[in-house]
Amino acid sequence: MIFMAIHPIEFRYGTPEMKAVWTEEAKLRKLLLVEAALARAEAEVGIVPKECARIIGENVDKVSVERVRAIEDEISHDMMAVVLGFAEVCGEEAGKWIHYGATSNDILDTGLGLQLKDSLDIIEVKLQKLKMALLEKADATKTLVTAGRTHGQLAVPTTYGLRFAIWAMEVSRHQERLSQMRSRVAVGQMSGAVGTQAAFGKDGIRIKELTMSYLGIPAVTVSSQIIQRDRHAEYMMFLAGVASTLDKICLEIRLMQRSEIGELAEGFGKKQVGSSTMPHKRNPINAEQVCGLARVVRSYVEPALQNNVLWDERDLTNSSCERVIIPEASILLDHILNKAIRVITGLTFYPENIKRNLNVLRGVQMSEAVMIALANRGFGRQKAHEIVREASMKAFEQGLTLKQALLENPEISAKLTPAEVDMITDPEGYIGTAVEQVEEVLRKEGYKTK
Repeated sequence: MIFMAIHPIEFRYGTPEMKAVWTEEAKLRKLLLVEAALARAEAEVGIVPKECARIIGENVDKVSVERVRAIEDEISHDMMAVVLGFAEVCGEEAGKWIHYGATSNDILDTGLGLQLKDSLDIIEVKLQKLKMALLEKADATKTLVTAGRTHGQLAVPTTYGLRFAIWAMEVSRHQERLSQMRSRVAVGQMSGAVGTQAAFGKDGIRIKELTMSYLGIPAVTVSSQIIQRDRHAEYMMFLAGVASTLDKICLEIRLMQRSEIGELAEGFGKKQVGSSTMPHKRNPINAEQVCGLARVVRSYVEPALQNNVLWDERDLTNSSCERVIIPEASILLDHILNKAIRVITGLTFYPENIKRNLNVLRGVQMSEAVMIALANRGFGRQKAHEIVREASMKAFEQGLTLKQALLENPEISAKLTPAEVDMITDPEGYIGTAVEQVEEVLRKEGYKTK
């Protein structure tokens, strides 16, 4: 019988580099590296013969997943299957020292810490690529004026450059979060059965520190039988936070690509098919995929938080859950990071539609600018607000331009000439410090203007 793939991660989603972190083979190798580092540390303090520690270290790559599976089928314990499989290739004398003084989760949780380190390394690179793509677009569109929108309604103008700069700074904050949480998330332990290190004797703390120094990750200060799961929940919340940022960016792109708005569009291949029945369709499928998979990544935050609530020194309810949510969330987040980078770098802008949308309300969205101008001419802010509000409602109801509605009001026409109204209601002239703000972001992030 041929068994076909079931989970889309197996055939549809994910990058080779992130998938490689979470394979069964990669997990096994991390566990063997931890066992070898533990034996080396115990040799350093005089517990394990140094020759045995050397042999253990030299045989890390000789244990197969298939053999470990076969042993687990017999004994129904995954970690002991690793220990016995490792002992087989190390020989009787060295093999008897493998796992000395450790509990299963000393090895499992520390191995997971190594995988999380590798995962964060990959995500860190992708975040930088995404930020640079956003900064490039911010620089290229810093003077491209577009209609601002609040509550889905046209507001005063903004620039596309400012939008991209805002997103770039959000990604920059995720980079800061990643850097800050590394020492809390990618960690290891050697705590023994309940956290007392009793089986290691007086050298328990030293063994823990040496083991982690050999592995290149920090050691937890204290733990029970397991590393406390607030750390892993933080990792999952970080992934969810990044996913939400990608969702936000791609949702905005989808909105701006709507046919009736049409200000920009994600890239579309020459032979790409948009619909099986409507040949004209150019659907934003990459942005939609980002938004869809972001929901999956976010959904794993709740079980990750529940995994921190365990009985006493530990129970096993977190284990099966983590085997699903941590690899899946890591692979999917990396996947949609790649998709988002592709979407941003491949964007096409349509200036004629951007300009059309700026003027679709016949100047009414420029009411704030008029209010400020009248306030400066002696009306006072509150009275100016009411006068312009009334003129705006009149323009809406009678199909007038804002200029027409304004100049029909004697109080306004006495203070502003038609030429002045034209200047005040010009969207291109009402973007404040948007350009300067974008340039400040570019400077702060070390972006070299092309």
